[in-house]
Amino acid sequence: MDSPAKLDLKLDRGLTVEWSDGTTSYYSIAYLRRMSPSAEMRQLRESQAKNPLTVLPASAAKAAQGPLTALGAEMVGNYAIRIRFSDGHDTGIYSWGYLREIDPTQTRPSEDEPRTQ
Repeated sequence: MDSPAKLDLKLDRGLTVEWSDGTTSYYSIAYLRRMSPSAEMRQLRESQAKNPLTVLPASAAKAAQGPLTALGAEMVGNYAIRIRFSDGHDTGIYSWGYLREIDPTQTRPSEDEPRTQ
């Protein structure tokens, strides 16, 4: 498993991860919140994929009261980080593998593109 060599969380901006293989990933606070691996957010993303008119949870209204920021973070063992957000969300545990999977700088083939073998 690839692990980070360095983590840099800017509470009002985002998380920069320097990976042990020398690559760097950047995740904005809004992106991390939207892609939270919590059960609540996974279910919301699935609902929105099926129906773009899905009603957002009350925490989304709370987030609209001010800019979304991170309040802090803590390591979870040697495999993940948990981030506390200003809207009260703090149940997502971002494993190193999951962060690699959702890296916004990595291009992924679209569902319509043929895959090469």
